[in-house]
Amino acid sequence: MNDILEATSPATSLSGPATCVTKVELRVSCKALLDRDTLNKSDPCVILMVQTNGQWTELDRTEVIKSNLHPVFAKVFSLDYYFEEVQKLRFEVYDIHGTHSIGTRDDDFLGGVECTLGQIVAQKKMVKPLLLKYGKYAGKSTITVHAEEISGNNGYVELSFCAKKLDDKDLFSKSDPFLEIYRINDDETEQLVHRTEVIKNNLNPVWEPFKVSLISLCSCDEDRKLKVAIDFTASNGDPRNSCSLHYINPYQPNEYLKALIAVGEICQDYDSDKRFSALGFGARIPPNYEVSIHVHISALPVICIQGVVEAYQNCLPKIQLYGPTNVAPIITRIAKLAAGDGNIKDASRYHILLILTDGVVTDMADTREAIVRASYQPLSIIIVGVGNADFTDMQILDGDDGVLRSPKGEPVLRDIVQFVPFRDFKTASPAALAKCVLAEVPKQVVEYYSHKAISPMCPIRDLPTPILSPVATTPTE
Repeated sequence: MNDILEATSPATSLSGPATCVTKVELRVSCKALLDRDTLNKSDPCVILMVQTNGQWTELDRTEVIKSNLHPVFAKVFSLDYYFEEVQKLRFEVYDIHGTHSIGTRDDDFLGGVECTLGQIVAQKKMVKPLLLKYGKYAGKSTITVHAEEISGNNGYVELSFCAKKLDDKDLFSKSDPFLEIYRINDDETEQLVHRTEVIKNNLNPVWEPFKVSLISLCSCDEDRKLKVAIDFTASNGDPRNSCSLHYINPYQPNEYLKALIAVGEICQDYDSDKRFSALGFGARIPPNYEVSIHVHISALPVICIQGVVEAYQNCLPKIQLYGPTNVAPIITRIAKLAAGDGNIKDASRYHILLILTDGVVTDMADTREAIVRASYQPLSIIIVGVGNADFTDMQILDGDDGVLRSPKGEPVLRDIVQFVPFRDFKTASPAALAKCVLAEVPKQVVEYYSHKAISPMCPIRDLPTPILSPVATTPTE
C-alpha cells in the first residue's frame, strides 16, 4: 500500500478559449478490483484520460497502492470545468508492476469507464461498474468519483506531524508508518484528504510538512471535524508470508495457535459440552470488505479446541487483515452474554474470555469502562499479547499494580483481567503459559459467587463455559 509511484502533470484545461466556469477537484476510489497478481493482490493505479479532437491522451494519474483490491487514492485531480461544453473523460485502472511500468498492457488492465465531467459534477458522487474490452464487465469492480467545486477561496494550510513510541508491528524490523487525514462530510461519511509518505523502520517518525487547500481540508469550514489515523504497512503481515504472526506453518503452530491451544486445552476440561464460540475483531470481511467489530470465525460454536483451531485456519484466507485494536466491543458483547447467566441462582455457569492480540489496545478508555462493567458478571478475561509490540500499557488492565478504574474513576468490583506477553513463554512449555494465565481464575470465580452469596454447587452439575476470541487486530494496507 505504501510504495508510491506518481506520474504528475499540471492540471490543464480540457478545451480551448471558452471561459472557465470553475475548477473542480476529483477524488477516486475503487472496490472489488480484479486480482491480476499470482502471489499478492493487484497494485492499482488510476489513469485519467481526456478526449481532445477525437484522441485520448493521459492528463494525470494517481499513486500506486500496493496489494489492494479496494483502494482509496490520495491523489486529487484538478480540472477546469466548462458548463457549456462536453468534456469527455476516461478513467482506466491498471495493475502496476515496478516503478518504470506505465501500466498499459492488456493483462494489466483492470477496467475502465467513460463519462463527461458534467455528469460527475451534476451527481457529485458517481459510482459506475468498470468495463473490460468489448463492454465486458470487470467482475463486480466499481469506481467511485467524488467531485467538489473550488470556490474563490484559495487559502491553504501547511501541516506537519510527528509521532512517538508507535506500536512495533513488524517481526524482524520496526513499523513503517504513514499518516492519513480524513474530513467528516455533512452526511457523516469520511473522505480522504491527504496521505503522507511512508517512513521505513521508524517508531518515532517525523513526516515532511505538506500544504493542503482549505477547500480540500474542510470546505473552508473551520469547525468541520477531521479524523487523523495512523496505519502501519505490516503489523501481523500477510498470512501467506512466513514472517507473519498468522502464517500457517505446516510443521509447527504459529504464536496464536500455541497460546490458543495451551490455554484452551486446560479450559475445555471444565466445560460440559466442550462447545466454544470463536470471535475475531479488526478485519475486513467479504463480500464488501468492510471493517467488522465482530468477526465470527465460525458461524456456529465449534466442538473442542481443535475445532477452534480448524475454524481459525479456514477463516484466515477469506478475510482481509486490518484494524484497529479495539477490544471493548468484544468484552461488552461477552459481558452481556454472561449477564444472562448471572441470573442463575446456583454456581453452574462461569465464562472465560481469552483474547489473543498482537497490538496495544487502541480504545483504552472504552476498554477500561467495559472491564469495570464486566467485573459485576460471571466472567474472567485473559489477554495474551502475541508478537514484539510494547505492551507496557496493557499492565494497567491487569490490575496487579493497582485497582483498575473506569475513566470516571469507578473501580472494578473485582480483578477479572490477567495479561501475559507470549514472548515471556516462547521457550517454556505450553503448561507454563497455561499455569500463568489461569492462576487467578479460581480466585475470581470464588469472589464472584461470594459476592452473590451463592454457595458451591455439587461437582456433578454443569461446569464453566469458556469463550475464546483468537484473532488479533491487523492493519496492511
